[in-house]
Amino acid sequence: MKLGMHTLTQKRGLLFGGDYNPEQWPEEVWAQDAALMREAGVNLVTVGVFSWARLEPEPGKHDFGWLDRLLDLMAGHDIAVDLATPTASPPPWLGHRWPETLPVDESGTTLWYGARNQFCPSSSVYWERSLDIVTALADRYAGHPALAMWHVGNEYGQFCHCDESAAAFRRWLRERHGDLETLNEAWGTTFWSQGYGDWEEILPPRTAPYIINPGQRLDWRRFCNDQLLAHFRAQRDVLRARTPEVPVTTNFMGFFKPVDAWAWAAEEDVVANDCYPEPGDPLTPARTALTHDLMRGLAEGRPWLLMEQATTAVNWRPHNLPKPPGQFRLESLQALARGADGLCYFQWRASRFGAERFHAAMVPHAGPETRLHAAVRAHGQELRGLSRVAGTEVPARVAMVFGWDSWWALEDRGRPSDRLNADEQLLNYYVPFFERGVAVDVVPPGADLDGYALVVVPNLFLVSDEQAAWLDAYARGGGVLVVGPFSGIVDPRSHVRTGRFPAPLREVLGVSGEEWLPVGGPVRCRWSGGEDGFAAGTWTELLAAEGAEVVAEFADGDLAGHPAITRHRHGDGLAWYVGTMPEQAALGALAERVLADAGVAGELPDLPPGVEAVRRGEVLFVLNHGTRDVRVELPGRADDLLTGAPAEGAITLAPREVAALITT
Repeated sequence: MKLGMHTLTQKRGLLFGGDYNPEQWPEEVWAQDAALMREAGVNLVTVGVFSWARLEPEPGKHDFGWLDRLLDLMAGHDIAVDLATPTASPPPWLGHRWPETLPVDESGTTLWYGARNQFCPSSSVYWERSLDIVTALADRYAGHPALAMWHVGNEYGQFCHCDESAAAFRRWLRERHGDLETLNEAWGTTFWSQGYGDWEEILPPRTAPYIINPGQRLDWRRFCNDQLLAHFRAQRDVLRARTPEVPVTTNFMGFFKPVDAWAWAAEEDVVANDCYPEPGDPLTPARTALTHDLMRGLAEGRPWLLMEQATTAVNWRPHNLPKPPGQFRLESLQALARGADGLCYFQWRASRFGAERFHAAMVPHAGPETRLHAAVRAHGQELRGLSRVAGTEVPARVAMVFGWDSWWALEDRGRPSDRLNADEQLLNYYVPFFERGVAVDVVPPGADLDGYALVVVPNLFLVSDEQAAWLDAYARGGGVLVVGPFSGIVDPRSHVRTGRFPAPLREVLGVSGEEWLPVGGPVRCRWSGGEDGFAAGTWTELLAAEGAEVVAEFADGDLAGHPAITRHRHGDGLAWYVGTMPEQAALGALAERVLADAGVAGELPDLPPGVEAVRRGEVLFVLNHGTRDVRVELPGRADDLLTGAPAEGAITLAPREVAALITT
């Protein structure tokens, strides 16, 4: 049975802390840090993510003394340690002595040490040396009272196109396809004279004169994901064998394209994420909420861990806007409201040197007697009053479908338009539900849809026969289904499904199309029944209703009078299809209609703009992301866990303020 967040929270309550890099500081600072952590309510620190060179200064020569003292210090202050395997950044000696461990990009350029992530995931030497240090760590710290969790690697996503990777790719392809005839068929190699007659002819996608075979690129992405995941599993298995009672995790980066988070989440005990919202972007609150909902989906509805966030400005954007006072607390509580049982930061103390010396921290360069650190201490203390939230769930009756395979296939070169992107399409459809206080679960293709009244598929370009049947069965069984444009277009080989599109979903949707027609500017649409029209853009399709009701049609141009949005009775349910990219207001109107069909309402009616409402367990969180005071109507009496104040009928929230309400 997988260990979960409860393994960590049942003794400590909500987790609060961050990355700690003691190797960057004299040891006399460690005791000061431990005391400051206790004052701030820190109960979890991540240690050792980038310490391989310190732990193993020469091949086979380990130096654990400093880490022994650090873990003993943390245990003495009752601070749990999330101990990392340092495999994300090998020491210089690995690349110097074994240059074949260094990654190679598509053009054949070797990427050298001097930064981080300088490893080839297929390198046998890298595997050997990394598993050696992992084994040594596990043997030494098994049973240590500070050890609470293992953190494997860091922000996985590296690719390598070297010859050793090519050999590993060929082995993977043999296992997937069996023989060259099947591979040639899967990749469609009769196109452009690409037929392979010998396995040794096959290479990773490398810099080429023109567009690379999309079937090859899709399999390459699958291979790279599997290769990284295999390395994670190898480390995890070493750790589990020696410390079966200690959960294992690694850190995701939200909707990060290189790795299929659905596949990874199934292999770890705790789902953890690094989240760095863009200050100043009006869509940031919704985008961040969507990312948190993805993490909850990866955890199958159970609590997850916010492994990294920033107290204020990061250092890696071209122009790093700071967060205004109260912003990091608002973002932290947003994660808590959406299922996080741990709220951690990068990093505890700001670095004096190195590439991230200007990255924010819990203790800034100016020290602990600062406005920022005072806010950190206050937040750590207030989390104790929210301990009843730990372990509870976020109930949702709406699901949104998102799949990495489809994302990879959709966004390859050579499609009708590169302006239709899977993650942005998902966000566009998500925003109206966020604005209405409707909780949404993000689920993978093929997920169990029992309990969901409404399922939204903003884009699922790649659809297998089984997935098509899954969507059909959901609608036929009484669910409300919404499908966005350019869905059901290719099969798992990335071959176009011929006939009127979306071929595998034609029956459930009651509509079909014959042409994809990207547009250079806005197009006008009108709702049926004489309602006001709306603008759409980027994408249109020439559709014909085949039993579906036309809910909106194109109002002008060559498509005038043709369907834009349809609604189809299918079995006991309904299936909507959207053959264009409506403006946000129109997506809001569409959300109102499909929510009415599904009988789903938000937590609070008529939420003011900029206000988020989400229920977790018995607590209703209301967050003001706006810049003005807002009055929020409540259905009755409530008590605020954050202030202790009662409320009757309404509350007023200042900018960046949060209420955690027990309603009665």
